[in-house]
Amino acid sequence: MKKYILIILLLPFGINAQDTLTGTILDGTSENQEGLGGANVVWLDTTVGAVTDFDGNFSIPFESDYKQLVISYVGYTTDTISISENKPIVHTLRSIGDLDEVTIEAKRKATARSFIQSQNTILISSDELLKAACCNLSESFETNPSIDVNFADAITGTRQIKMLGLKSPNILITTENIPSIRGAAQAYGLSFIPGTWVESIQITKGAGSVVNGFESIAGQINTELQKPSKDDLLFVNAYGSINGRFELNTHVNTAVGDKWHTGLYLHGNIRNQKFDKNDDSFLDVPLAEQINILNRWQYTNPEKGIVSFFNFRFMNDEKQTGQIDFDPERDKFSTNFWGSEIDTRRYEASGKLGWVNPEIPYQSLGVQAAYSFHDQESYFGRKIYNIEHSSFYSNAIYNSIISDSRHKIKTGVSFTYDAYDEDVNASNFQRKENSVGGFFEYSYDDLGDLNLTAGIRADNHNLFGFFVTPRFHLRYAPWEKSAFRVSFGSGRRSANIFTENQQLFSTNRTINILNTEGDIYGLDPEVAWNYGVSYLQGFNLLGRKGDITFDFYRTDFVNQVVVDWGDPLAISFYNLEGESFANSFQAEFNYNPFENFDLRFAYKYYDVQTDFEMGRMEKPMIPKNRIFANLAYETEASAKGSQWKFDLTYNWLDSQLYANTEPSPVEFQLPERSPSISTLNAQITKVFSPNFEIYVGGENITNVQQDNPILSANDPFGPNFDSTFVYGPIFGSVYYTGLRYKLN
Repeated sequence: MKKYILIILLLPFGINAQDTLTGTILDGTSENQEGLGGANVVWLDTTVGAVTDFDGNFSIPFESDYKQLVISYVGYTTDTISISENKPIVHTLRSIGDLDEVTIEAKRKATARSFIQSQNTILISSDELLKAACCNLSESFETNPSIDVNFADAITGTRQIKMLGLKSPNILITTENIPSIRGAAQAYGLSFIPGTWVESIQITKGAGSVVNGFESIAGQINTELQKPSKDDLLFVNAYGSINGRFELNTHVNTAVGDKWHTGLYLHGNIRNQKFDKNDDSFLDVPLAEQINILNRWQYTNPEKGIVSFFNFRFMNDEKQTGQIDFDPERDKFSTNFWGSEIDTRRYEASGKLGWVNPEIPYQSLGVQAAYSFHDQESYFGRKIYNIEHSSFYSNAIYNSIISDSRHKIKTGVSFTYDAYDEDVNASNFQRKENSVGGFFEYSYDDLGDLNLTAGIRADNHNLFGFFVTPRFHLRYAPWEKSAFRVSFGSGRRSANIFTENQQLFSTNRTINILNTEGDIYGLDPEVAWNYGVSYLQGFNLLGRKGDITFDFYRTDFVNQVVVDWGDPLAISFYNLEGESFANSFQAEFNYNPFENFDLRFAYKYYDVQTDFEMGRMEKPMIPKNRIFANLAYETEASAKGSQWKFDLTYNWLDSQLYANTEPSPVEFQLPERSPSISTLNAQITKVFSPNFEIYVGGENITNVQQDNPILSANDPFGPNFDSTFVYGPIFGSVYYTGLRYKLN
């Protein structure tokens, strides 16, 4: 097997690709003749063609028999030009008619699905992120039905996300395709990326690409950060809410010479007011302070085909929660009042270097490297949980083609290193993980109805041993405006049982680890297969565009670290014996009934079951059914850029299975399932000019509030204390306001 993998990795370096013609298509309607993205370039009387990228650049196979090139774009004149030799060309397409008579406009969707990619990917732009307060990444998915957002417990205020019925540790979460929210950062890491830093988010359902590693099981969420060369010279966002949360974000960007740009991104938030609206003696939301600093450098040298980014970040986050009368200086580790402090410091440095061969544009090389150190010191009542996590990641990627541009390849090598040091009460857990791997990915695109991506990677891990990870995605368009997709692939990961389940410390359950023969807390790594099918159909109804999507995905675990909450006085971790699976179905409808008004409706069904020690059961705290609706409208912008924007989001969640409480005393027993709930969020934005806007909004404006979310709140040091039975909002309605100012 190793011999064949080596041959695959070396294959592209022995490829004798045919000649390729390169060029740029310019937009004749733009004042500065910008590149025209999406133009079709085809050799006359052949099926050999290409599509220009966002900058208007293209590459197309060249043979001496090819003499004429046809260039076309909707709304522009189609040109046929003669090619006598293989030299880069630059050509300008003109609009049909005079500019005074023909105006071509295109409105970019805030959220869009690709009709042409083989992977089932959803793009969330910065416009979509502005539809809600979006103070950090964990709150960036409120207007997207593919991601579920809920609270992990009733004490820490931590939001956790799910996709395809699985919690975030099963999702590969990357920042600019570098794994970022993993290991020690799993519990709170999504709140460590401020929303204003985010340029866009790509959500990929199902098995991801082998290029980004072996850990993806349910899919991948990739966050693209603001680029110093494109971001505003100055950006300020201020936010305040009635639950005592205040935030300030500032971006400062500048050019340093012709090729360097740098940006300083500052984020600070504070919540110093105490609230106990349900009178259970516990804070409804934690007291919190965070300072977050990112220095980002960008180097661009188009003559040499080089683009690179370097990032340096420091973050300090402090939380205090527990009973409202808790004073850490007086009551820490005592039984006077139950309280908790979670202090986290995180240091990061990362770099990316991309090189495109100026002479052969289809050949490129990319190198990624990142180091992070995560230090969390925390206690929960009289329990201690500390974790230090040092992580290093590197990846080298080579891109080329086989024969012509319809056949693309990616290959490369990666190395990862993780060192964990955890204190759990009186016990210490230490381990080191490292892996070296290679990958090969082949993509075929017939520039029409069919494309596919097939990849395989082989890794040697010091704890997992040697293993192979395959991934496959295929898209076929059976008719116009359609995309039928199938995918399958495997993934594996280490289950960091304490940091991924930190809500257990906000209970008085004892911790049991069974089957202690594995290498990770005595447990084996998680291994799963994901299979998916998706159908996307665009349509025109009453002259307006829309689309409808049907997704079905199934995840089967070969091994899983089962988290068993079945005993109300204990939590148990053990290796799966039997089956564990997650079935996810989603139907989504998007429609633009009239100008500047968008509708989005979705229905989602989950069937998530696991063989626990007591038998096969539905996993607790996952609603089987969910209904989602989002309405967005904006007025036409005036000559000065003034306009109004309105956004409304509705969520209905089915009842959720509670973990077993039958053995508890009667006063601490819960019904089998929670009630169903509905929530409504809204935001109004007044744009005064392209540089200044004010927004006001409300979350849970119908004031839905869970009764008694904490069991045994009046006896927090007793055996039945538990804050994990959370199915809905605790604080009730939250209203906020803010402003955004930018200097271009």
